[in-house]
Amino acid sequence: MDTHQIIIIGGGTAGITVASRLLLKDKNLDIAIIDPAKDHFYQPAWTLVGAGTFDYEKTRRSMKSLIPNGVKLIAEEVTEMNPHANEITLKNGNKLSYQYLVVCPGIQIDLDGIEGLRDAIGKDGVCSNYIDSNYTWEVLQNFKGGNAVFTQPTTPIKCGGAPQKIMYLADEYWRKQGVRDKTDIIFATPGSVVFGVEPFKQTINNVIARKNIHTKFFYGITKIDATKKEVHFKMVNPDENGCVINEDEKLRERVEGGLTAVLPYDMLHLAPPQSAPDFVKKSKLAYAEGPNKGWVNVNINSLQHNVYKNVFGLGDVAALPTAKTGAAVRKQASVVVENLMSLIKGKEVKDNSYTGYSSCPLVTGYSKMVLAEFGYDNVRMSDPLISKFVDTSKEKYSMWLLKKYGLPYMYWNKMLKGKA
Repeated sequence: MDTHQIIIIGGGTAGITVASRLLLKDKNLDIAIIDPAKDHFYQPAWTLVGAGTFDYEKTRRSMKSLIPNGVKLIAEEVTEMNPHANEITLKNGNKLSYQYLVVCPGIQIDLDGIEGLRDAIGKDGVCSNYIDSNYTWEVLQNFKGGNAVFTQPTTPIKCGGAPQKIMYLADEYWRKQGVRDKTDIIFATPGSVVFGVEPFKQTINNVIARKNIHTKFFYGITKIDATKKEVHFKMVNPDENGCVINEDEKLRERVEGGLTAVLPYDMLHLAPPQSAPDFVKKSKLAYAEGPNKGWVNVNINSLQHNVYKNVFGLGDVAALPTAKTGAAVRKQASVVVENLMSLIKGKEVKDNSYTGYSSCPLVTGYSKMVLAEFGYDNVRMSDPLISKFVDTSKEKYSMWLLKKYGLPYMYWNKMLKGKA
């Protein structure tokens, strides 16, 4: 059985960043990354790809080219984690052992989480930047008017702001193409707000009003009827919303069975349901019950596993009450590395400095962006240096430049190399 001092499951943003930072601390560490993917993607740019303002191929690089020198890449799938024995089983049947484990395989898309999604996606105007942003751009260009429905699922998702960003860009694109006056844009979300952190919330509400977007709150998507081009929503949180659905004649919306709203669509953009990978959900490292069921059970400040002290979890797969974004990973990675190095040196974990920082670059048009930064309990955590020069809670051209040019450069050249 092969053994490694540190095994990192996942070669995404979290895995490569942690490996790079560890080697900057000690170049002699024995580290292996397990990930079957041939390519690594800069997914934050897929919103821009879907709006025709970024080249998809520039979001892709080969996995091998990004693995730090001295780190072994094991291009296999993990099927089982046995933290009692410090062992991992791969799809090819091989077993690996470790002294320390970092779990960050990201999040998986569940195409069967919505009835009809698997058959509908990728054709007849049903698109998703999470799955094929090039097709989203094709849909936007071919759209001639009608109901344009943008949805959010009832599950946690990576980059919770993404479902609305593409909507704002679509609105501006269709205005330029002369079809916006023939279009009703609808944002359907299971939540009670479009964005919940002040003062960004007020800015986004103003954007929604300015763009004349219809909002549907407490709408949990359950079914796509591609034949009829209709999308079904179940009312969620009935105690809070009072179970009231008002049929909307303008949008041709109707009510079925009291708690189901049905909307016709001419185009439909989805953030599909998402979950932790199956091998994580069935492992002892995940919560077995409760609201965090299936997600990795870690201390929300130290990122150390709450049961297995030689295990850390970060990124989208960790049960943390904050948004699942690359910006969150950047802050989490430094905490994981400090604590892992403490264990290696025979000391106690003492870095409890992660307080939920995440960032959502909310693109509101082709030259505007709001940089929403926040932490646990929806507390604003804007960068004090940037805030001296720019009010990031307002739509700014400078923040658009940061999104389109600055952040991709920092990602490839700084963050993945452990230097940011």
